[in-house]
Amino acid sequence: MITFVVPAHNEETLLARTLASIHAAAKTAGVDYELIVVDDASTDRTTEIATANGARVVPVAVRQISAVRNAGAREAKGDVLVFIDADTILPTETLAAAVSALKAGAIGGGGGIAFDEPVPLWAHITASMIMGCMRIRSWAAGCFVFVRRDAFAAVGGFDEEVFVTEELILSQALKQQGRFVILHERVVTSARKAQRYSFGEMLALACRMAFGGRKAIRRREGLELWYQRREEEL
Repeated sequence: MITFVVPAHNEETLLARTLASIHAAAKTAGVDYELIVVDDASTDRTTEIATANGARVVPVAVRQISAVRNAGAREAKGDVLVFIDADTILPTETLAAAVSALKAGAIGGGGGIAFDEPVPLWAHITASMIMGCMRIRSWAAGCFVFVRRDAFAAVGGFDEEVFVTEELILSQALKQQGRFVILHERVVTSARKAQRYSFGEMLALACRMAFGGRKAIRRREGLELWYQRREEEL
């Protein structure tokens, strides 16, 4: 069985399409599955939408993505875990490729990324460069990670000492357990961050993280890109 774990905080706008894509992909691929939405202190209709779309809801209040994902994994019944963000669409061919990779002996992996709406040129270039680097290093993007449950447990799951880059830390750890693959197939994720933040703001954040080292990612402050949406600030 595959357990899909969807972390969500105030995702009433995009959650339904994500869950619909997971149901469609899993049914077309012919896999046995369950769907868990981990609702992290939402104040909107996230739980209602998740339930209406066939998901089991696990409520938490931690506001830390690694801890939220781990909470879903602890409730999982499947021997394969697929972590997919609440703003991300899972195409059938991407799920099928992940299942094939696991059957061929991989312990887990990730995939490529496409945006669901137009983004500025700088965002396209930056995303292509980042994904190229991540493919070379065999690092999965956080919006889509698949892994055998035993391998996930062997490395202790996502690192709960950090508030971002937990998917990179997990990828690096899993590579020590076996073959970790980055698929050519893609998921389709929301363009909202690239639309609402400028290149200058993104660059400043990258510099703060680079110069701040691990200390900069071990606290939520300064990481509003991930923890506070621009429209919520208005």
